[in-house]
Amino acid sequence: MHAQHPPHRVLQARKRIALIAHDHKKAELIEWAVYNKTALSRHELLATGTTGKLLEDALDVPIKKMLSGPLGGDQQIGARIAEGKVDVMIFFWDPMEAQPHDPDIKALLRLAVVWNIPIACDRATADFLMTSPLMNQEYRAILPDYNMYLHRSI
Repeated sequence: MHAQHPPHRVLQARKRIALIAHDHKKAELIEWAVYNKTALSRHELLATGTTGKLLEDALDVPIKKMLSGPLGGDQQIGARIAEGKVDVMIFFWDPMEAQPHDPDIKALLRLAVVWNIPIACDRATADFLMTSPLMNQEYRAILPDYNMYLHRSI
């Protein structure tokens, strides 16, 4: 009899990193990204619209740009997380300012937790993530078992 492996997803050594920042946190994210340019350039980067353009200009590396967050960019990144196309999320959100698209933000953070991807919401956590040896090697992320949700009767 074979031992059954829990459901998992393999994150390759070259990660797909989503970069997002609210308006009052964009400068902080850009400064952090410039400081971490060498490490970030080893990975595939995607971002919401305005943040992506600012990052592309500051880093001089290609960034796959989604729509602006309030126009659906957060939801686009959330969909990519659900599809297994995002490995890490760096999201400098503003805890001091209400956002018009707060439900989208909550949904995005929820999906990141549902699919067990690393999330950094501040500079210190982002530094810890980027300097982890796991950032540059293959990693087997164990996924929660959602069978009870998939097979429940209504």
